[in-house]
Amino acid sequence: MFAASHQLLWSMIGLLLTMGGTFLEAHVTTLPWGWSSNGIHTISLGVTFQIGAVLLVGCLGGRSAGALSQIAYIVMGLTLLPVFAEGGGISYIKLSQFGYLLGFIPGAWVCGLFAFKAKPKLETLTFSCICGLLTVHICGICYLIISYFLQVKGTETMPLMDAILKYSWYALPGQLAVVCAVAVLAYLLRHIMFY
Repeated sequence: MFAASHQLLWSMIGLLLTMGGTFLEAHVTTLPWGWSSNGIHTISLGVTFQIGAVLLVGCLGGRSAGALSQIAYIVMGLTLLPVFAEGGGISYIKLSQFGYLLGFIPGAWVCGLFAFKAKPKLETLTFSCICGLLTVHICGICYLIISYFLQVKGTETMPLMDAILKYSWYALPGQLAVVCAVAVLAYLLRHIMFY
């Protein structure tokens, strides 16, 4: 689909966006017609832009660049570089949320696959982002279930349903808002870049 240099460029961009998005919390503002009387206020969505970066690189760089950027991100985080939300290191695999980080790889790939199946329309890009997001959550929930039943020594002890609620259900509304923003941004950038 793209030349190797193009794939590598998008992989690097995706890696940098994911690292930056990890530490940047997503907010929305109050409605514009209330700004004159109440001022501009922001409301936290309770999530970071990390998942948005994962999906954006899939929408703009394609499946290979998306997956490669996330492989690089996971490798960097497991080799003691503090690129994950709570640091880094090999012991991160014992945390409940690590399955969601692993899900970034197939999530970016799935998003990139669907993003380039048709012409870049807002609805197709939104669909590709939602498919990528669902892939991340499925991987994360599977990891939670496996780690719950294996009861690996040294892993976090949190009831399974509580972990699913914390990492999937409560995060989903904020992540869907980020998906909407990513779809609009990807739509605009794909048209600006003529592909």
